Amino acid sequence: MTFSRAQIGQLFMVGFDGTTVSSDLAAFITEYKPGGVILFARNLESAEQIVDLTNELQRCSAHVPLLISIDQEGGRVSRLPKEFTIFPPCEMLGECHSSELAYAAAATTANELKAVGINMNMSPVLDVNSNPLNPVIGDRAFGVNPDIVSELGLATVGGLQDNNVVACGKHFPGHGDTNSDSHKELPIVTADRARLEQIEFPPFRHVIANGVATLMTAHVVYRALDETRPATLSPTIIGRFLREELYYDGVVLTDDLEMHAIIDHYGIGDATVQAIQAGCDMPLICQDRNGIVAAFNAVEKAATSGVLSEGRLAQSFARIRRLKERFLRSYRPVTISDAKLVVGCRSHKTLLRSIHQARERLGKTGI
Repeated sequence: MTFSRAQIGQLFMVGFDGTTVSSDLAAFITEYKPGGVILFARNLESAEQIVDLTNELQRCSAHVPLLISIDQEGGRVSRLPKEFTIFPPCEMLGECHSSELAYAAAATTANELKAVGINMNMSPVLDVNSNPLNPVIGDRAFGVNPDIVSELGLATVGGLQDNNVVACGKHFPGHGDTNSDSHKELPIVTADRARLEQIEFPPFRHVIANGVATLMTAHVVYRALDETRPATLSPTIIGRFLREELYYDGVVLTDDLEMHAIIDHYGIGDATVQAIQAGCDMPLICQDRNGIVAAFNAVEKAATSGVLSEGRLAQSFARIRRLKERFLRSYRPVTISDAKLVVGCRSHKTLLRSIHQARERLGKTGI
């Protein structure tokens, strides 16, 4: 079987610079046909501008709707402009220990994202904040207790997906016990399998059993599972553990392959091919256009030569197609007038205040 350029492109989620769809970006989307894009603060100025941006991005991908994603966790990982309802970090929701509030916050975020044409949120963080020296997770996690992370993580998945926004649990199989940041270097976790089963794995097992649509991998070496390869590139962790042992058949995205945990050790093309070989479906490359093209060419070459088997690629194409059929089937352009009714509206701000008030009450009672 020969896979078309359009099929190969569907495997990729990519970032870009700018707040409009330039002629260069439009030409790139038309030629390479990525399956999705990811937005950052550098791309976003206002609700009106985001509506124009997402509509134009979708017009460039008339053959199939794009997944348009964002990291909108709340707290310090928030990409949206201030007019949106920006919830506090997950740690505060964990301190409230209220699945109802976590669900409501995620549902509110979903409705505001959907109103401006964003259909996927890279949330929830399912990492357990088990290492106080961890420089990258901290208050992004719901807490130090895997049961609370499991409960509120699933509530967040529900709040997003019940409102037709794709949820993405991260960072599989857990980034909470690292003492380094995979953006800067390759972390290594030396905990044994029993410890991982007790702390790191339960939140992921819980959301997998209850229908999370996508997961994102961690660029972390887990010595108990694979001595040398980070999870993103490990057939043992993704192909065997996640796919065969946990029976997960949703879409698996990599974390950004431009992070130093990867590019300091692998070329971008080789890493992309290895990630797909391992069982990942969508390589994520957040900025460098040359890197995106190199990765695309590497996958195209690997598919043609058989390094990436027809069966392995067909699995990813099918998963991505099912995801889009489920969440993007009812796609229609968004409007500025509709967005203005939803973004930062009074009821959403009321919910935000209620979360802060709930945390204050718990603090005063010493709970």
